[in-house]
Amino acid sequence: MKPTTYYAVIFTSQRNEGDHGYSEMADRMDELARKQPGFIDAESVRDAAGSGITVSYWESLEAIRSWKQNEEHLVAQEKGRQAWYESYKVRICKVEREYSF
Repeated sequence: MKPTTYYAVIFTSQRNEGDHGYSEMADRMDELARKQPGFIDAESVRDAAGSGITVSYWESLEAIRSWKQNEEHLVAQEKGRQAWYESYKVRICKVEREYSF
């Protein structure tokens, strides 16, 4: 069950051409993030032109900081800058309310 308020990390990106190990690493990062304390959920989409968005949800800013400093995640971040992304942007937001249909 999600807490009443929580945080969203919004990662938007433009991929470079070619996979270069990206798919395997993306699957590993999803698997690893889901095991992190404070992780709630994640959603991700990418279009045919390489534009994508991943939103991960966390219980606290501390949990987000811990994830950012995870050793395997640090390796993935560096590979992203070197080989996978033309550009990216990270936004961290506090979610104060949620509803759905």
